[in-house]
Amino acid sequence: MLVTLDEAIALIKSGKFLHIAGDEALLDRLPEGNWIGGTTAFFMASGGGVFTKEKLYVDEFDFAEEMKVAAYGKYNVFQLVEDCYENGLNVIIMPYGSEVVSKYSKEAPEVEELLLHPTIGWVSGLDLNGDGEAKAYDGTTGKSYTDKAVVMFLKLPEGKAAQINLINIFEDDKADPVITFPESSLSVESCLVDGQELNFADYIDKKGIDSGMPLVADYNGVYLNISIKGIENGRVDLYAPVIKNIEYRFAARVEDYEKEFLARVNAASSVRPVLCCNCIINYLNGNLEGKKIPPFLGPVTFGEVAYQLLNQTLVYCEIV
Repeated sequence: MLVTLDEAIALIKSGKFLHIAGDEALLDRLPEGNWIGGTTAFFMASGGGVFTKEKLYVDEFDFAEEMKVAAYGKYNVFQLVEDCYENGLNVIIMPYGSEVVSKYSKEAPEVEELLLHPTIGWVSGLDLNGDGEAKAYDGTTGKSYTDKAVVMFLKLPEGKAAQINLINIFEDDKADPVITFPESSLSVESCLVDGQELNFADYIDKKGIDSGMPLVADYNGVYLNISIKGIENGRVDLYAPVIKNIEYRFAARVEDYEKEFLARVNAASSVRPVLCCNCIINYLNGNLEGKKIPPFLGPVTFGEVAYQLLNQTLVYCEIV
């Protein structure tokens, strides 16, 4: 729910377990309490998609019995699997452009223990004019970070479990050749196309591929996206890393982004998410300003976490 600064302060003082998203200037004014937060000025609210620096988005985790918060740098971020509750939910926020995001994005797919502990979250950002800094906030200490991940660990009642799902409008184009990469990386020069080594930027150019279409990998029937950030001097920069030896194809073209996204959202509208994060690319390409997509309300993000880092995806969690 979108609230004023005073309303957010009142919720914190009530002792509730909270997840808060908003502009840096507002988050900096919040008192210490049982909350974590991250910077963004874009939200999917009950009234529709909105950009605002005047309000904060707050989720109340009233389903949890206990909570604790920790901050992690790039060298120890995966310690979270040791620190979490046996039956719980981990909510992680990482600042855009930080080394901890790079570390997490490259190595999370290889951390098998992570799959045993439901982990959802997002990459905090800034407004698209570049004002301010991307930060993650530990409300229990009042500290904010540009270089650390903040994780809230929530203990669930006996008999309850966290279930994480995603909405992704893309599937791989089966007519396209398979692309693999020799290393896991956020910045790519070489690739293998049907086994032939090529410069990835040249391949995209010569094939006339729309760089707005992500690479897609099929993980046992679940499609995960790798979105292109930019192409320059023979190098392709990505919002999430390609993983070594994983087979990718470019996504099949989506003719009407807005129509397809809203159709997928409507098909899942019976769920009851306790937390939802929607990618900024969906917000922009899906023309979501002013659009209502209940029940998928929450921050618009610069990367989404459903165990591992994702792009162009809506992720959400239910307690079942």
